[in-house]
Amino acid sequence: MKTIPFLKRSAISLLIILSGSAFAEPPVVKEGLTSAQLLLARRQADAQDPMRRMEASAVQDPSVVNRPKSLLGESDIISFGNFATLVPKRAILQIPENYADRIQMKPGAALQSWRDFYALNRSWITTVEVTRVQAEGNEDIAAETKTQMVKTGNLVIATYLGGPISVLPLKVPVEKTTAKMKP
Repeated sequence: MKTIPFLKRSAISLLIILSGSAFAEPPVVKEGLTSAQLLLARRQADAQDPMRRMEASAVQDPSVVNRPKSLLGESDIISFGNFATLVPKRAILQIPENYADRIQMKPGAALQSWRDFYALNRSWITTVEVTRVQAEGNEDIAAETKTQMVKTGNLVIATYLGGPISVLPLKVPVEKTTAKMKP
């Protein structure tokens, strides 16, 4: 009968361990800590707790400052027929006179997602894809795009990655003026 070399080595290792020759000295057994020792260690850890040395923050709590507002208060409503949708304030870039009555909630209209509402009303709604920089008001929308918006005569909604987005007014850089002081 042939033995596999691996099994031969593992059997020899097992015999050495079982015979006790693998341990030169018996293992050291420590006694458990007493409750007094545990209490002392706990008090020392509490005394060194870095959280106790921290000072209170002078910054206002963001959860208090930035309280969520009403969803309806932060949105414009577009409705047509039996359906309506919500878009963020300042997402509507152009409201032609003939569509002004559609910027309100009509009684009995069911709310739809923007995607579903736009799919049903593409004939009178035009979207203009803006960049994040433009939405923040740091860059103006191209003049060609603005003239095209006027030519369409449709309700124009600003979108970012396909969804409606608020477009802040263009930030005008403040020019430094030096006033001459009279002596």
